[in-house]
Parts: sequence; structure tokens; C-alpha cells
Amino acid sequence: MTAVFVGWLGAAMVVFLLASAALRSYVGGAGAWALVGALVLYTLGNLMMVRVMREGGMAVAISVSAVLQLLMANAVAMVWFGERPAPVQIAGIGLGALAVALILWPHGGRG
Repeated sequence: MTAVFVGWLGAAMVVFLLASAALRSYVGGAGAWALVGALVLYTLGNLMMVRVMREGGMAVAISVSAVLQLLMANAVAMVWFGERPAPVQIAGIGLGALAVALILWPHGGRG
């Protein structure tokens, strides 16, 4: 995994996280500006993912992106919006963290 991959992935995750927060704000009663902002941010995040896929391959890039979005969106939902997942849902979130660790685990084989 290269520094370019990690940098673009991190930037895309921040954009997706902001988009998720904007969309949650819209659902919570914010104006249409929140929906438009979320759509713009999701579009930007997906365009950034093109570079992430170029650097790390589609399988790794999409898998890691999806699980990191799951983890980060849950953190924002709990901290910022006061949502409380059930214990079994928290266990699933933990399995998502394990999934990212296994996907990114250093290996000696082909990449």
C-alpha cells in the first residue's frame, strides 16, 4: 500500500463522511441546501475513488472504502447525532473493523 493510496483514500473518506453528515442533517429537518451539498460531496468522493482504485486496485479500494465509511459514519452518528446502536449492531461494526485489518494485512503474495 502506497502513501498515495492512503492519502487519496483518507481524503475520499473525509468527503464521504461530510456527505453522510449533510444527508443526516437533511433528514433531521435541515433545508434543501443540505441535500444538494450531500449530493455534491458524494459526487466528489466518487470521483476521488477513481484515483484510489488506480493506486490500490478495485477490490481493495472499494472494500476498504465501504468498511471505513461504515465505521466512520457510525462514529459520527453516535457522537454527533446521539444515535445508539444495539449490542449486536456494535458487534457487526467491530467485525467491519476486523475486515479492514484483514484486507490491509501485509502479505507476501501477488497484489
